[in-house]
Amino acid sequence: MERPPPALGIRHVALVVRDLPAAERFWVEVMGYAVEWRPDPDNVYLRGHRDNLALHRGAPETNGALDHIGIAVAEPEQVDAWAAHLQAQGVELKTRPKTHRDGSRSIYVYGPERLLIQIIHHTPMI
Repeated sequence: MERPPPALGIRHVALVVRDLPAAERFWVEVMGYAVEWRPDPDNVYLRGHRDNLALHRGAPETNGALDHIGIAVAEPEQVDAWAAHLQAQGVELKTRPKTHRDGSRSIYVYGPERLLIQIIHHTPMI
């Protein structure tokens, strides 16, 4: 079997949200994303460091399989800094910072509409 060309990894996620303004505020004001394009009142595309997040107003279908999305950081200590930042912004932490058996370090937090977000340092991802 022929292998495909190398991929850069997951760099784009599209989320369907009920409250578009609240989701946009969270991703821009709390998480540090910037608006890249707003084609109409029901859609906004946000730019991160090396990724792109699309927010689409609608009613999420219940047949999706998304468990969480992960945002990588360069150093383990940055997980703790993110935890402090998110708590200061009133964001609910699901877990406290933890170092896992494989040496990665992460937290899980709830974003808009209880979207589970992992902030993670995992050396192979950097």
